[in-house]
Amino acid sequence: MKGLPYLPIFTALIAAPSFAQQINRDEIDMEAYIEELFALQEEEINYEDLYESLLQMQLNPVSLNEAGPEELQSLFVLTPLQVTAFLDYRESLGPIISLYELQAVPHWDLETIQRVLPFVTLSQTARIHSQPLIRRILNERDGYLILRHRRVWQTRRGYLPADTLSSGRLSTRFQGDPNDLYARFRIQHARDFSVGFTLDKDPGEVFTWDPETKRYGFNFISYHATLYDKGPWKTLTLGDYQLQFGQGLVFGAGFSVGKGAETITTVRRSTVGIRPYTSVMEFGFFRGTAVTYHKGGWEFTAMYSNAPRDARIQENLDTMDRQESYISSLLRSGLHRTPSEIAAKAQAREQNIGGNIHYNSPDKNLQWGANLLHTRFSQSFVPIPRTYNAFEFSGSENRIYSTYFSYNFLNYFFFGEGARSKSGGFGTVLGMMSSLHPKVDLSVLWRRFERNFHSFYGNAFSEGTRPINETGLYLGLQYKPSRKFNWSVYHDHFRFPWLRFRVYRPSSGTEWLSRISYTPSRSTLLFLQLRSESKDRNFPSAEQEGHSHHVGRGRRRNLVLSLEHRLNDTWQIKSRVQASDFQLGGQYTKGYALVQDLNADMGKVRFGGRIALFDTEDFENRQYIYERNVLWAFSLPNYHGQGLRYYLLGQWKISTQLTFWGRWARTSYTDRNSIGTGLQQIMGNHLSETTLQLRYQFNR
Repeated sequence: MKGLPYLPIFTALIAAPSFAQQINRDEIDMEAYIEELFALQEEEINYEDLYESLLQMQLNPVSLNEAGPEELQSLFVLTPLQVTAFLDYRESLGPIISLYELQAVPHWDLETIQRVLPFVTLSQTARIHSQPLIRRILNERDGYLILRHRRVWQTRRGYLPADTLSSGRLSTRFQGDPNDLYARFRIQHARDFSVGFTLDKDPGEVFTWDPETKRYGFNFISYHATLYDKGPWKTLTLGDYQLQFGQGLVFGAGFSVGKGAETITTVRRSTVGIRPYTSVMEFGFFRGTAVTYHKGGWEFTAMYSNAPRDARIQENLDTMDRQESYISSLLRSGLHRTPSEIAAKAQAREQNIGGNIHYNSPDKNLQWGANLLHTRFSQSFVPIPRTYNAFEFSGSENRIYSTYFSYNFLNYFFFGEGARSKSGGFGTVLGMMSSLHPKVDLSVLWRRFERNFHSFYGNAFSEGTRPINETGLYLGLQYKPSRKFNWSVYHDHFRFPWLRFRVYRPSSGTEWLSRISYTPSRSTLLFLQLRSESKDRNFPSAEQEGHSHHVGRGRRRNLVLSLEHRLNDTWQIKSRVQASDFQLGGQYTKGYALVQDLNADMGKVRFGGRIALFDTEDFENRQYIYERNVLWAFSLPNYHGQGLRYYLLGQWKISTQLTFWGRWARTSYTDRNSIGTGLQQIMGNHLSETTLQLRYQFNR
């Protein structure tokens, strides 16, 4: 009987050969995650930051032999039952000795294991370094340099010679060329160190050295240096970074999904602490220093940031006839192509000082914490007065504090956070995830954000893009009667107590989704997904009368039918039908897209392509479908109007150190003679772009 506990391990090792064929931890299958986590791709989602978060999770994997419920839940893959089963297994049999042993954990199937593998490790945190830090950095194998070039080859209006206006002045034009340039350098070792920088020049920007306008070659430069687990210091970082604690009411950076086809595990946020910022998005990060000190079950984090912000600055006369400057708007596009955009670059500064206290119980089932963040702008912020933004932030300072908790009890996982901003507005999130049965999982989340709740770095679960002016209740269910079938469904009801942009009265709405997946074999996946969203919005201007605004209930429905099949070890095909309709008042429109993919993996060479046919009656029915791109780059075009979209993507591993990617994409419209508006306008019905990328990996 003494040897009986090792029987599951022996069984798993016997099955190892078939399992080993599926292990590939080098890259994240971003397309698979997008399909699983997002019910419907939309332009409002920051996919680049999403991938950066996934990359951070991969580069700093969770130690399976040390992780508690919080760390395991942070992977957004495991159900409460699977978390409990793993912890019970580890407690009964001791540390995991091989990744193949995961097959012996109850309720962990191969699909679950495959999704977990990129983000876990068996190594322990405590280590003895035999070499100095500088030598470890110089000898690290996990280091790379990426160079990327992207360009649209049709000429946009912004690059044409300027016109002479009726006033005699020349019209605005882009100051730079249409090339998009990107460089990224990073060397890191999990739970030891990370150093790197990211450089970016957007199309239309000038590659110039001009300190007066805060342009230093590339228009955006990000950098960081981070150390992990140095004695009692869990994390020390300099440069650009983000923070995530609790449910994202105060510090909400990182991997945050919300409503999607994965209806259970993605409703909550995880406490991941400090993480380096490596994206090219020019907002939503801190620049300065942050440290985390841990002692026993307690962790203490302190941070300071002083970062430039793009802003429109206006002048006003005070009561003493003195000129005072104020911020009328903060710009988040990160584009500096025209004189007005360049004039707004880094015109304001934002100082942040704050901290966190986090407690983890000895059994790791209870987490509690508190956050504080004080923000100060170099000038007062005075938004353009509109009725719908009457309760938006104004002034030069904001202060927000919160307390949060999470508690794991058997197969139930409870979590929540409550926050209050300087204005007196409250924000609250309370939720629960549970495995009611080995085949049934349930999630419930209630949130309430008052109309004067102000959080600049919040990213809590919400219907809106920010946690403000919203109350809602979300219910999610997942039923898996067998390995082959899976049914996911959610229903969300929300209200907006105050006016919103394009909705000039208090409003409400509902949203539901249902997805049925069928996996007859490891090589085939078929799913059908239906989604319906109904919420209030203003009628179009042509239907308005007088000075009042008429508001009606707009309803959008989406259908997705997808079939993915691996023909053999080399070839894979994927077919997709996506359709939608939209109704507001007496208006009814519809649209669809038909997509066919073909991909091949030949070892050192990989290539793939797509052809898509689309036909949409208006912009409300535009179709968003994720496209494969070069490593750590994204393409999410909206299929709008009538036409064809196709692309080819290739990857060549030239050597162990050098890899090359090339991509060509083209959209051909059949219903227009020009594409885009304003300075982005292209005369013609074709839009073609190329992306070239080279990656060099050190010490390989």
